[in-house]
Amino acid sequence: MVLSGCAIIVRGQPRGGPPPERQINLSNIRAGAMARRAAQGQPDTKDTPDEPWAFQAREFLRKKLIGKEVCFTVEIKTALGREYGMVYLGKDTSGENIAESLVNEGLATVRREGIRGNNPEQARLCELEDQSKASKKGMWSEGGGTHTIRDLKYTIENPRNFVDSLHQKPINAIIEHVRDGSVVRALLLPDYYLVTVMLSGVKCPTFKREADGTETPEPFAAEAKFFTESRLLQRDVQIILESCPNQIILGTILHPNGNITELLLKEGFARCVDWSMAVYTQGAEKLRAAERSAKERKVRIWKDYVAPTANLDQKDRQFVAKVMQVVNADAMVVKLNSGEYKTIHLSSIRPPRIEGENKDKDKRFRPLYDIPYMFEAREFLRKKLIGKKVNVTVDYIRAATGPGESTPAFAERTCATVTIGGINIAEALVSKGLATVIRYRQDDDQRSSHYDELLAAEARAIKNGKGLHSKKEVPIHRVADISGDTQKAKQFFPFLQRAGRSEAVVEYVFSGSRLKLYMPKETCLITFLLAGIECPRSSRNLPGGMQVAEPFSDEAMLFTKELVMQREVEAVNGPKP
Repeated sequence: MVLSGCAIIVRGQPRGGPPPERQINLSNIRAGAMARRAAQGQPDTKDTPDEPWAFQAREFLRKKLIGKEVCFTVEIKTALGREYGMVYLGKDTSGENIAESLVNEGLATVRREGIRGNNPEQARLCELEDQSKASKKGMWSEGGGTHTIRDLKYTIENPRNFVDSLHQKPINAIIEHVRDGSVVRALLLPDYYLVTVMLSGVKCPTFKREADGTETPEPFAAEAKFFTESRLLQRDVQIILESCPNQIILGTILHPNGNITELLLKEGFARCVDWSMAVYTQGAEKLRAAERSAKERKVRIWKDYVAPTANLDQKDRQFVAKVMQVVNADAMVVKLNSGEYKTIHLSSIRPPRIEGENKDKDKRFRPLYDIPYMFEAREFLRKKLIGKKVNVTVDYIRAATGPGESTPAFAERTCATVTIGGINIAEALVSKGLATVIRYRQDDDQRSSHYDELLAAEARAIKNGKGLHSKKEVPIHRVADISGDTQKAKQFFPFLQRAGRSEAVVEYVFSGSRLKLYMPKETCLITFLLAGIECPRSSRNLPGGMQVAEPFSDEAMLFTKELVMQREVEAVNGPKP
């Protein structure tokens, strides 16, 4: 780092951690002092502006030295430990003498008061200064140098307007300070705004400030800071300022050698952050991929990482299956190639629900018809998926939970991303406003492998007022359930008989020959028996106890289920029984 035209910080090679640093002040010369901000919290202190030519001297050294190897000799060490010496560009003292170059450009003056007559290096500096004065270079030019003083702006009146006014165009900047791996202070050019920028989409371990003012680094905080510092500190970069929530400026730093945000993730120095991923303009999927690569390699902050599906075989992680039934609006029963049935829940989404009211106690409450948009969500899935083959990628297994005071018990759930013809079903459901996206704790890995697309789909649905996000009146489904009411069934039968053939959806299979049908035109539910045959009866609860299932009843039920469950059928109504 270059502190000013006459002071630099050098560091050795890193060995097992960030290397030690040393400040070297250039002997025999003086360059202008850089601007300083008033001490915060001390109202009687004032901002100090640049001295003329100070910034130009600093820039001359910054462009010449940052990231380069130098050789230095220490001539004097003061009682307070300040070191004064000579700095040469390169591996030895045969390289360019930095102090001489500064004096030659008219960017530093020679301290003549301490000069002893017989020192050739000091004599050379005096000679170069005389030449520079004669050529009217730098500070020796006419006009006094007031034009070289920066109009530094330490604060921005309205940061959000400022960020919006730039329309995400890259701005030239110099990184002046690195607070931690993902937060920097940048000098925006050409207007000299000093701003703190947090990298969009990521967070590095930080330095926690204690009550006594000391700082405690989180694991890998120092290494992450060094990683960013050694690549960006005092480098020329371009910054895309992407957003400004709560006065925090979020941005992406572009450097010819790469994108620091992606590098930090790939090296295991940072984790993805959901709330700021949404504004990242360079492709959120790249960030997730970089984080995934670090997790797989278990580097740094991920050294103890265990994947949510680590204990599943590959064949159980990804498979093709046939959809047999849609359950509510976020799960489905699928049939595997082995013939086995499995319930799959869609990862990271929540079906429509009624907040706060406990409807379980109301016997007449039917979630499918009484929860707004539940029927639309179920129908969307049913029409798209029933009887079709889908690709299932298991994202996580949600462990079973016992019943709490306010939460019901849940069995273990297999949560997955389900696609058909390249379309992510959960994303399609969310984008139509027929489901919402679950929010997680930042360190909770049990989530969809396409979580960012789900969030983006939800944002679109909210913006366009789709489904659950609509301001319109909610659709109401008044469905008459006459499946268990003999009296109603008798009254209704003549209508169905006159219709002859009726369209229906099979909602439930009681046994091989006994079904529950939903009649969309008539908006009613009926019990329907296949005429002319009888199948073995399943086990049933009767007042006198459990009735044992008849042989082959389960096989008959499964046979009918596979053929017609949740399919659109045509019911031909026969004579009244």
